[in-house]
Amino acid sequence: MTDPATAALWPGESTEAARRLLLAAVDSFARRGYHATTTRDIATAAGMSPAALYIHYPSKAALLAEISRTGHRATLELVERAERTGADPVERMRALTESFTVWHARGHTVGRIVNHELHALPAEDFAAVAELRIRIEETVLRILADGVAAGLFRVPDQRTAARAVTSLGIDVSRWYSERSSESPEELGRRYGQLVLRMLGAPAERIGD
Repeated sequence: MTDPATAALWPGESTEAARRLLLAAVDSFARRGYHATTTRDIATAAGMSPAALYIHYPSKAALLAEISRTGHRATLELVERAERTGADPVERMRALTESFTVWHARGHTVGRIVNHELHALPAEDFAAVAELRIRIEETVLRILADGVAAGLFRVPDQRTAARAVTSLGIDVSRWYSERSSESPEELGRRYGQLVLRMLGAPAERIGD
């Protein structure tokens, strides 16, 4: 079953049939992997014929590209929103880490696909998604650099630290499930504290 966060990625801006195909593709790719999934698998899961799929998407790769672009745009929006909070770098980084972690926990199904099936994308689609990933990392890096400049973070290499921050959140989608003992919000709070400790933030700013 598709998790609610994944279903919310396509609230109705495309046709209902296209939305059903996208959600069926997410479920099929998550269960079987991209390469083991056939267009028949996707169409059957969507309650459609294989021929009907091609009316909306020219290929299985086109479905993966749409899923990947949408997932990455959603994560870019939330990290940019954290950057715009106007808070100091510590609170911006906390907000970014918490929301990034919560998204990858709630949307763990699509999170696994968009982060672990990247190399199955056609070259043009891979380039578009890679650009979104760069923008996500650069947003994290700007907040981190502000914190270093203010004496609030202490890291030997800022780009490596920025990649570590995003990697922690991304990995949540690999193991999180509805059976996990922590809610997405609780996990986000703990990861926020973990990241601030990793970045050398003042102890009194981290919280319990």
